[in-house]
Amino acid sequence: MLNKYSDFEPDCFYHIYNRANGNEMLFLSEENYTFFLKRYTKYLSDLVDTYCYCLMPNHFHFLVKIKNEQLLKALPKFQTLAELQYGLVISKQFSNFFSSYTQAFNKMHSRKGTLFMKPFKRIKVEDESYMRKLVHYIHCNPIEAGLAVLPENWKFSSYRAIISDKPTLVSRDNVLAIFDDKQNFIYCHQASPSISGIEFY
Repeated sequence: MLNKYSDFEPDCFYHIYNRANGNEMLFLSEENYTFFLKRYTKYLSDLVDTYCYCLMPNHFHFLVKIKNEQLLKALPKFQTLAELQYGLVISKQFSNFFSSYTQAFNKMHSRKGTLFMKPFKRIKVEDESYMRKLVHYIHCNPIEAGLAVLPENWKFSSYRAIISDKPTLVSRDNVLAIFDDKQNFIYCHQASPSISGIEFY
């Protein structure tokens, strides 16, 4: 069984996902989606390389690679830490990100209390074949939920950014390399969402 609460380690891949408490929504407007990604970039771009993501009304998925130890050590917050503490700081930074978004969301929508389920889930990804399936699975969430017909129809995922040439927070070239090239990336995403074999969250 996959460990849904893996420790973060430098130079390793993780599927990070979470959902709103109960029947609540994480995003009630396009502004919410955009702000969430801005907060994500602010809190985590120094720590992770983002391979793909999908934001759904009540949950989200990210596939990230933790930056290597040399890059982490260059950051002020890591210069006095032992290697085993990297994971604790990275996990805390994710928590700070969720807290920052929650505070802004609560203020905007006149609500109180926690927004996200705790703790957030993170599965270490070590197999490239599984990683390809995971990228497909993440981008096909809107199709499975009946919110889109094709991956490119959904505005709030990394699919459009990966097939585009515009600047993006996503590690486009590295993602395309997993699929060999852009043409095969697009071809693989034409398959049914269920082909990934991953249970939809």
